[in-house]
Amino acid sequence: METLEKIKSQISENTILLYMKGSPKFPSCGFSAQASQALMQCGEQFAYVDILQNPDIRAELPKYANWPTFPQLWVEGELVGGCDIILEMFQQGELAPLIKEAAEKAAPEGEAADS
Repeated sequence: METLEKIKSQISENTILLYMKGSPKFPSCGFSAQASQALMQCGEQFAYVDILQNPDIRAELPKYANWPTFPQLWVEGELVGGCDIILEMFQQGELAPLIKEAAEKAAPEGEAADS
């Protein structure tokens, strides 16, 4: 699968997706650490892609997203932004409702989002 197709597929298949350096448990940069911490505080599961393990995605995603840096948070197929935006939204109480709403939409019918 070509890199661009892989990126589009990841974004469409994962309601809440964080492209980051490392993993939420073992982030490899301070910005990725802060972004994943803020997301974890929202209490919903999210997918992530370690761009250090995927150099093709690391090279292509900034062009596709028209966003030059990592981490990148995607919610329901839309780029939310990077670390500064994620933290600002978190501090202003805007991130948790966005994440919760997306997670609820993604939950299978009849199943509570927090189960």
